[in-house]
Amino acid sequence: MIELIRESTFGQLVRFASKNRIFQYPEEKNPDLWKQYVNEELSGKLAHHGHTGPHGEDSDTEDRPAQGLGGVRTRDAQIEAEKENSQSSDTSRTRDLDDTYNEASGVKIDPEKGRDIHLVAWAPNDSENPQNWSLSKKVFVTAEICILTFGVYIGSAIYTAGIEDVERVFGVSQVAATLGLTLFVAGYGVGPMLWSPMSEIPFIGRNPVYILTLLVFVVLQVPTALATNFGMLLAFRFLTGFFGSPVLATGGATLADIYTPKKRPYPIGIWGISAVCGPTMGPLVGGFAAQAKGWTWTIWELMWLSGFALVFLFFFLPETSSGNILCRRTRRLRKLSGNDKLKCQPELDAEKMTGKDIAMMCLVRPFTLNFLEPMVFLLNLYIALVYGLLYIWFESFPIVFTGIYHFNLGEEGLAFLGIFVGAMVVIPPYFTWLYLVQEKKVNDDGECQPEKRLPPACVGGFFVPICLFWFGWSARPDIHWIMPIVGSAWFSIAAFLLFNSVLNYLPDAYPDYAASVLAGNDLMRSSFGAGFPLFASAMYKNLGVGWASSTLAFLGIAFIPIPFVLYFVGERLRKNFSRHARKDF
Repeated sequence: MIELIRESTFGQLVRFASKNRIFQYPEEKNPDLWKQYVNEELSGKLAHHGHTGPHGEDSDTEDRPAQGLGGVRTRDAQIEAEKENSQSSDTSRTRDLDDTYNEASGVKIDPEKGRDIHLVAWAPNDSENPQNWSLSKKVFVTAEICILTFGVYIGSAIYTAGIEDVERVFGVSQVAATLGLTLFVAGYGVGPMLWSPMSEIPFIGRNPVYILTLLVFVVLQVPTALATNFGMLLAFRFLTGFFGSPVLATGGATLADIYTPKKRPYPIGIWGISAVCGPTMGPLVGGFAAQAKGWTWTIWELMWLSGFALVFLFFFLPETSSGNILCRRTRRLRKLSGNDKLKCQPELDAEKMTGKDIAMMCLVRPFTLNFLEPMVFLLNLYIALVYGLLYIWFESFPIVFTGIYHFNLGEEGLAFLGIFVGAMVVIPPYFTWLYLVQEKKVNDDGECQPEKRLPPACVGGFFVPICLFWFGWSARPDIHWIMPIVGSAWFSIAAFLLFNSVLNYLPDAYPDYAASVLAGNDLMRSSFGAGFPLFASAMYKNLGVGWASSTLAFLGIAFIPIPFVLYFVGERLRKNFSRHARKDF
């Protein structure tokens, strides 16, 4: 627990205020520990050929020993070779080592390409490496990400309970009042395009992005609830969506920080349930409040939920970015030892980056990955369609359950529980498939061919039209209201299987750009989610519930082939038509 709090925003502020006297790290208590954090093999490679990868064929072979790490002569091998081949005295050998050899590894420094650096890296069982955290700590962090996701995601649907009151108070049409929903969704679609790549910068990390944006999100609920005109309401709804957005894309990258690819689908699935809970519980949480107190109470409820998440995460959410943790450790070691040669790989990478490179990474890369990578674009387009169908379909609930079955506002919110129940029902068979089938396709390094993540999506695609046909044609006065609610459960089954397949496929196919590709996914689906509700009411009134739902079902049928295509030809696309996807599978 001490380590957990120390890595939180609260813990880091306490360390800063106490000048590092409280919540100390092991190396601060025992400065001699810095040596165990230096990687001899990688330091030797830097000395030998200037980078930590294997040296090329043009590397100097004269100094290559018969044995050593990666073909690079380490300290012991070097000294042993000198004992056998050199007639020089111990004094001259020691002086030679001091002058021309990397102290951390004993490898001779190449005068042209070599770098005299003591590389700080993760030890195999380093407890500060997020991948090595205990299971209980990982589960706790996963729960925090789920709380944050629920606290933000509910902000879209909770507003819908007060739309009628917004129409009355501000004197606007239903379509105009719906803009409060769509602009919020648009905001959390655009936001991750900035926040997610920013969280990938090792010198920033995940926590500052999460906590600072969540703080602004909570504060902005006040002017939203106190809006004196309709334009003010819409402006702040967009801004709250924008600042609340990071976890909606970066949450998956955070889970990828702490879980191996073999086990990551399980927490991704749980995280997906928290995302489903937001839109489905929003009308229920906000319905009775809006019915009794008006639309402003839906915003106050959102502030209380997200405020609780802010306080909880401020004290207990640790940093999960391994690059950020390693950078901070390296800075501490340099300060404690006075050794300026201590550096880590993220720092070496940063030395090569210009301001233009950083801007490209933060502002351009998510868009290029989204639109120029064929696998990313096809899957994001499919998920966007499902997301758009979800939001346009949500607009039919008042027409069905208020207009046909005469539910009041609070009871209408209860109708969304069918979607939640469907998500609960699909978890056991999905996890069983993961355990019995998919884990067997994972290699010894805990990695899986990305296309092996797609079978659930192939199955889930069929449930979208099943749900919409069932819901549309069972919503009639002569059929009990439970039937359309049961039909709605099929949608969450479809969305769960599709979303989890894609959210696992993308980090596997683009491990170095996980947050950026997930941000692109969020942009696409939020764009559809923001636009579709604007014509939902007119479509359902003009076509009727049955044919309007059928029209959406036919769209769902048209997109069913996408995961099948990627399952069979995705590997060829990655290797031949992608610039950024991994090609070693």
